[in-house]
Amino acid sequence: MKLTHLLLILYLHWSSGKRIPISASPPKDLVDQKCLLNKYTHRSCDKVFCQPWQKCVDGSCVCKLPYQCPKTGTPVCAINGRKYPTYCHQKSFECLQPETKFSNSGNCTAEGKFNVSLIYGNTHAEGIVQVQLVDQDEKMFLCKKTWSMTEANVACFDLGYQQGALVAQRRFNIPGDLRINSTECLHVRCRGIETSLAECTFTKRRTSGYQGLAGVACYTQDTDSPSNQSFQCVNGKHIPQERVCNGVNECGDQSDELCCKDCQGNAFFCKSGVCIPKKYKCNGEVDCITGEDENRCADLARSDQDQGGETEETEILTADMDIERQRIKSLLPKLSCGVKRSTHTRRKRVVGGKPAEVGEYPWQVAIKDGERITCGGIYIGGCWVLTAAHCVRPSRYRNYQVWTALLDWLNPNSQLKVQTVSRVIVHEKYDGATYQNDIALIEMKRSGGKKECELSNSVPACVPWSPYLFQPNDKCIISGWGREKDNQKVYSLRWGEVTLIGNCSQFYPTRYYEKEMQCAGTADGSIDACKGDSGGPLVCMDVNNVTYVWGIVSWGENCGKPEYPGVYTRVANYFDWISYHVGRPLISQHNV
Repeated sequence: MKLTHLLLILYLHWSSGKRIPISASPPKDLVDQKCLLNKYTHRSCDKVFCQPWQKCVDGSCVCKLPYQCPKTGTPVCAINGRKYPTYCHQKSFECLQPETKFSNSGNCTAEGKFNVSLIYGNTHAEGIVQVQLVDQDEKMFLCKKTWSMTEANVACFDLGYQQGALVAQRRFNIPGDLRINSTECLHVRCRGIETSLAECTFTKRRTSGYQGLAGVACYTQDTDSPSNQSFQCVNGKHIPQERVCNGVNECGDQSDELCCKDCQGNAFFCKSGVCIPKKYKCNGEVDCITGEDENRCADLARSDQDQGGETEETEILTADMDIERQRIKSLLPKLSCGVKRSTHTRRKRVVGGKPAEVGEYPWQVAIKDGERITCGGIYIGGCWVLTAAHCVRPSRYRNYQVWTALLDWLNPNSQLKVQTVSRVIVHEKYDGATYQNDIALIEMKRSGGKKECELSNSVPACVPWSPYLFQPNDKCIISGWGREKDNQKVYSLRWGEVTLIGNCSQFYPTRYYEKEMQCAGTADGSIDACKGDSGGPLVCMDVNNVTYVWGIVSWGENCGKPEYPGVYTRVANYFDWISYHVGRPLISQHNV
């Protein structure tokens, strides 16, 4: 092809407003194909936080009952004319009854009703967006400048199109005799979780010049045109492949942003494989379940302060319900776990471990059976201890003692407390042959008629609710009183740093179950859990220095050899089982 012909084709494409598919799709390895099989969406609490009007059950965000919402907040009105005490109550009712949509903040009035419509489109599913705010007679257009796919999806949800928008911008034929002053259009900002534009924030800004008006084409089956270069959302919608993992919720159900190996465009990558808008970084709300979007924000704040920025005179026309949502989240119960009272921490290089110091592993407990300490355990709060199923038998609960704050069992330290046991719960599907579901709970006795166990020198480790909080190659800590690899007894608590290992079937091809088990070790095998460490903790610390019990020492072969990493019960897989027995409020750090 001659150069002049190529230039002509490029010009024709450019002048017609069409995108040239020179790079039609992101790298093929941008999306985790195995993760896609899980069909994650904005309701998948393995990947995202549930909203304050939802709770996490079996990996899915489900509707809370309204009475479970915080009682304080701003009253709101729904489109059915009913007043609710808080935004959370209204959203909870809407979650259960979708027709109970938000109308406005404050009281309900007979004439006050929010309205959105599309005009000048060729079909009912497209057009220039027009809104009528509550208690305002005049209908207003929206400005193109602040209009994006996020707002477009919400507008289409509001109009009854469950899959959101096809495109956020399109040219429409406005009658020539119609005079539209676009400097009078409204700006709107949504987060994308709203079901009505009424929940978004509307503003007017003092500006000059023509801004252009926002238009949208909503997604319908008639507009669906899948190709080899399209991505299929969980809700059935197809979007261009190049828009996946860019931090923009193009699908409307967020399924295009939840199985990413990396992000493209102006997006922030969460370690859990989620892409979020970069503007969510350091916005005062944790958006990554792994918390790194709110880490090291002081440096960013200083940088923004140094750069400064232009300000516009803005008139806010509606209440910011996103701020109200964040405020409601701040009222939900908080759980104190995984944070040592002492600030002393070490990261040095149980087999090959180092002696622990007082207060260093305040969740570590020892389980004494008769005259011997036979296993370890992990304190998770209240009167509850996690351990391995192979360590205990329910019928022997009277024989067990739980020793907390113990360092050396030959020379007990003054902080030591001895607790008797009231019952033992072994997982009902524990298999002693394969070590599947090797997990058990020990409930300690309450003393003197008290409601809780008082363990002044112990701190509970947090129980993880998602299997994506930590990943292969993350560094974690094991601890215990297990034997050395030459079978030599160890009397003092020792600890060591290990690395989480993925694809452990290569080491144990017939015995390893990925969903229920986690491998960890070192390249040279110098740090490993060994006989006697069973039931003890594999703990990992997140970017905010909160410690989670990621694994329970379960089994392994050939202590301290590099080809045989230790195998641990993957605790995140048993979050619902644990919460069923101990009560969700005791261990639910999030999604209560």
